[in-house]
Formats: sequence, structure tokens, C-alpha cells
Amino acid sequence: MSVEFIGYVGHFNSSETIRRSGPALDIDFVEASAKAQELGGFDRVLVAFHSTSAESILIGQHIASVTERLGLMIAHRPGFTAPTLAARQFATLDRFSRGRAAVHIITGGNDAELAQDGDRLTKDERYARTSEYLDILRQEWTSPQPFDYEGRYYQVRRGFGDVKPVRPDGIPVYFGGASAAAIPVAGKHADVYALWGETYDQVREIVARIRAAAAPFGRQPRFSLSLRPILAETEEQAWAKADAILARAQALKEGGGDRRAPQNERHGKIGVAAPPNEGSRRLLAAASQGSRLDKRLWTGMAALTNASGNSTSLVGTPDQVAEAMLDYYDLGISTFLIRGFDPLVDSIQYGRELIPRVRALVAARDAAGHSAVAAE
Repeated sequence: MSVEFIGYVGHFNSSETIRRSGPALDIDFVEASAKAQELGGFDRVLVAFHSTSAESILIGQHIASVTERLGLMIAHRPGFTAPTLAARQFATLDRFSRGRAAVHIITGGNDAELAQDGDRLTKDERYARTSEYLDILRQEWTSPQPFDYEGRYYQVRRGFGDVKPVRPDGIPVYFGGASAAAIPVAGKHADVYALWGETYDQVREIVARIRAAAAPFGRQPRFSLSLRPILAETEEQAWAKADAILARAQALKEGGGDRRAPQNERHGKIGVAAPPNEGSRRLLAAASQGSRLDKRLWTGMAALTNASGNSTSLVGTPDQVAEAMLDYYDLGISTFLIRGFDPLVDSIQYGRELIPRVRALVAARDAAGHSAVAAE
């Protein structure tokens, strides 16, 4: 099983420890981040979506234009573009990028943010709509003739996509969501199911649930884990670095965070109420067990930010972190989405010190497995 690395191209330079400066779309930063991660050996980069942010498909198109092989994982929220049109938009992007497009479906767990785009459906209704949306996307991408679709949320008469993706089976669908309403949709549609950086036990549990949900459809999805690796020459220095990162984040939070960033990117005005999405609640459940879990999973930032997004880390030397990632690989994780607290600088370090080590460990593990099978 090959391993995939996904980076992150933010719309501007910002994190829990860096106050945003500059415009809502920093073109120079976008280009520098994309080029650095292509050079560093990342397979894809995530382009984020928010109800107030610059449009993710258009940013992805620009990234494709300034890179040569870097794949795209475009975060996309169903319900605000007709699925037939969205399918053609993604197929067009895939053609222009020569097969580099993928879509990351984020149905959305925050009612307040969804209301900014005029969406009044409940979470369960949104996931039901997402399932219909993905039904239609796949038919637009693959159907050789016009099709009809009759659903609760969408009705299509003689829908047809004249522009098709490069792959005959369409564009890869990454999918996030861990609620009871999300799991069946993930089982039916996800090519890659994405979860945040959880404990080994949590990963085992969610992987088993998704596989069970996918089995009735004859599907075998892959799995992605999102992490914020913290690397240093020694383990002691790495943990000191994590402490320093947490202190900077605390100071930024106490200073009011970044008032110009979208709510899910602000790192100051974080409420204390339970987060509305299941993924964040799962991270907080891990954080409640302690700040250092398993071999080197660090939950300090998740606890500080109320698990507002991808906020757990693996901490240690590059070799130690690579070995911990191999543990997740053994649990079924074949994709790692990694980004740092200093986004551009950290991505360069990952490309130089972490990605090659993980690839080498996975290749050795796979070779050993094949040798064992051959010996039988």
C-alpha cells in the first residue's frame, strides 16, 4: 500500500501562532507555498473552504498553473452550487491540471457558519443532501449518456457532463465527517475517509466503522490522518518547541486572535462551549486523557483551541515522528495531511526531513510483508 502526503496551501500566512497580515488572498504566499511543497515531495495540497473566504476551486486553478505535478485537494461544501455545475467545474479543473484534481467534501457541522451562506438545513439533512449531491457528481463524471435523477433535494432531467475528468472513474472523493449522519454517507461515497490526528484506539474504532459502512456497497476506502508534526534534532528540543508554540498561541488568544480571519481560522475568540462537530469532540475526548498520548501524540493545542480544526501533533525527532506515523500506517492510514504552525517554513522542513523517512519506512514495511507472503 503506497503512502500519500497532502500539504496545505492557506489563503494567507496565518496559524494559531501567527497573526495574519495582508489581504484575504495573498497571491505571493499561495504561490510560494505551492511551489515549496511540490519541491518537497508532497503529492497534493489542500485548499480550504470557508463561508467568508476566497473561492477554493479558483485558488486550485491558480496553484495548478504555477506547478507541474502537484495534486490538488479542493475543499468543497455541497449545497451552494448545483451538483451538475460543480461536476463540470471539477472536471474542467481536472482537464486543465492534467488529472491532478481531487475534491474534499466537507458538509459542515457549524450551523452559524452555514447560515452565512444562507443554509438553514439541519446537520442530518445536510448529510442527506450531500449523498444526493455526490450521486449526481459521479453520474456527471462517468455517464456516457444523459441521465435522470430523482431525490429529495435534487431532481435532474437528462443531465450530462460533456467534459469528463481524466480518469474514467472520475475524480477522487475525500470525505470528512464523524457524526452518526456522516458515517453512512462516507461508506457509500468516500474514496478516502479523512480524520484528524486521534489516538491509536480512536483510529482503530473509526476505521472499523467506516469499513463496515462501506462493505454493503462493495467499497474499500482508504484513510487519511491530519497532523501538525513538531520536529527538532532531539526529543527534548522537540517538546520544548511544542511548549513554545503553545505559549505563543496562548498569547495570541489572549490578545484577541486574528479578528480578520474567518471564524474557524481565528485563534483567539474560541468559545468554551462544546464544539458542534463530532470530529472536534473526538479530539477533545483524547485531550481529556492527557496532553501526551500513545508514543508522541500531543493534544495541547487541541485543548487550547477547543479542537478548532486540525490541532493535534506528533512531537519528536524526524526519525521518532516517522516511526509514529508508521504505527498509523499499520492501522490502515495510507494518507497523511501534514501542516505546521509556521506553514511555509514547516512545509519545507517536512519535505526535507520527514517525508523521505516515512516513505522509506513504508517501503521497507511493504517489502517485508511481500517477502513474508512469498515465503508462505
